[in-house]
Amino acid sequence: MANRRTRAKRELAVVSVLMVVVAILMGVAYVRINRPTQGEREISIGVVGNADEEIWKAVQHELDARNTGIRVRLKSFQYGRYANQALANKETDLNAFQHYAFMEQESRKNGYHFAAVGDTYISPLNLYSKRYASVDQIKPGERLAIPNDPIDLGRALKVLDSAGLITLRDPKATTPVPEDVVGNPRGLVLDQVDPTGIVNLLPDYAAGITNTNFIIDAGMKVDDAIYQVPGGLKSPANHPYVNIIVARAADKERPDMKTLVSAYHSKYVADAINRYYKGAAVPAFSY
Repeated sequence: MANRRTRAKRELAVVSVLMVVVAILMGVAYVRINRPTQGEREISIGVVGNADEEIWKAVQHELDARNTGIRVRLKSFQYGRYANQALANKETDLNAFQHYAFMEQESRKNGYHFAAVGDTYISPLNLYSKRYASVDQIKPGERLAIPNDPIDLGRALKVLDSAGLITLRDPKATTPVPEDVVGNPRGLVLDQVDPTGIVNLLPDYAAGITNTNFIIDAGMKVDDAIYQVPGGLKSPANHPYVNIIVARAADKERPDMKTLVSAYHSKYVADAINRYYKGAAVPAFSY
């Protein structure tokens, strides 16, 4: 019995040592992947959530293929305002989650000195319906669901103006509000709804406007929209909502950042965006 106990203790000790060794090796591997090796330069980038992680892996692949010596490190935040605070406080070198309209609003509100150093992609914001196949079929007095967050609310109003359903005081304004609606010939009721819930509420509304990622997640297609805003990425209707890589204005000419943007603006990354997002996001750069 004593021999069995002694043998068991020895085996447990061996197992414990092996577990420690494995843990150390895993820790070393983690550091090697997430830290720059000798001679590499690290660029830290603030993002929101982890939705774009696959895209940044493609950027890293392109950087490596070009032997740039640049290592990307993503720092994830729960909300965009925290990512902008971190950039302003020099906790990150760049961030990549917002479009021009959001950056300009945040800069005005908080006194940030930011600059866009490269376009990434645009997520279309279209009008969808489970009842109708065209805008012309929407009846007077019916209800439409639009996003309740300020930026997409204004963008949705511009979509409805473009579709001829309402008239805005200034269609070129980036973030109009409901008070800017000066014409509503069909007397439509515009309900402000959480964007995440609009796609599930479509059967209850004549139509609704929501982000394409929610449409894709619901098994629908971007082309299912009964109205899409026309025009290219540089048009006044679309350009404010192109997502961008943002730097502090003082750093916008840094050579390593230009190298990173050049890698992002590659066919390899554009293909990754198209493959990963399947139409929920469209590359907004030439390659």
